[in-house]
Amino acid sequence: MQQNLTSLSDSSARGRHGMEKLTRESTMEEHKDQPDSESEKVEILRLAQSKRNINSLNMDLERDMQRIDEANQELLLKIHEKEEEIQRLESEITETKDSAEDEEWEEICTPMEREKALQELEEETGRLERKNETLVHSITELQRKLTSKLPKTIKCEQDNLNGTPEELKVKLQQLEASYADQEKELAEVLEDYALVAQLCEDQALCIKKYQETLRKIEEELETRFLEREVSKVLSMSARKKHNSQNNKDTSLHKKGTRFCRRIFRYLFFTILFFIRLLGYLFFHISFINPDLLVNILPKILNRGILWKLRCFLFPSLTLETEDILPH
Repeated sequence: MQQNLTSLSDSSARGRHGMEKLTRESTMEEHKDQPDSESEKVEILRLAQSKRNINSLNMDLERDMQRIDEANQELLLKIHEKEEEIQRLESEITETKDSAEDEEWEEICTPMEREKALQELEEETGRLERKNETLVHSITELQRKLTSKLPKTIKCEQDNLNGTPEELKVKLQQLEASYADQEKELAEVLEDYALVAQLCEDQALCIKKYQETLRKIEEELETRFLEREVSKVLSMSARKKHNSQNNKDTSLHKKGTRFCRRIFRYLFFTILFFIRLLGYLFFHISFINPDLLVNILPKILNRGILWKLRCFLFPSLTLETEDILPH
């Protein structure tokens, strides 16, 4: 019986010892599993943070692309505006050329018209002078004929006074009829002379009026020519001022665009440089030296700042291990 009791006590001791070993092994396994799960959670958090950083970088890149597209659209609009201005200037140049050609044609035609009008006046004056000469010649011939006929008639009368009274009466009647005919001829000649004189006076008045109108036309043409020249000079000066102002504006605009482009390039490349540095830093922290910040921050920052940073980041860096730890 004692042997049985000793064997039972030995077996119970052995069982207790085995149970203690099992509990120790289970606790050791749990302690081993706890750091593995913590490392996995840390890795998951790091991956989530890297994913967030990548998403933020993608958003920044999309915003930069949108800004670049907007800048390209603005440049296209400015190019279209410049093309419209060039077309407008070309149309103005063509219009000015057409107006200049018309003005030159008018300037060429006006002296030709003046020459034609002067030639016509000279021809009319020559015709009138010829008519006057012919009339004067005819009047002188009539006067000469009348002067030559008067002594002949006087001689005939003196010769015929010696005849009979009946013959004298007949001769007187003939002489009266001839005198009446001569008076009619003289009246017709005088009327023709008066008409010719009136025509000459009218023609002289017409010539004077035409000369006055020609002078007025010449003065008007000179004033128009001077006004055109003045308007041309003013338009050229205004165009020069406008072109100089446009050139200044374009130069300033070009300088501004160049300066903005340089600033944009500088900012873009600096952002890319910092993004690259952050990528290298994230890669170094996540894969090469995870304790880089833990080793560097105490050397750089004070204890108060480190404590504040720890209080700020501690809630996001703590791991929920209540379900894993033993109760």
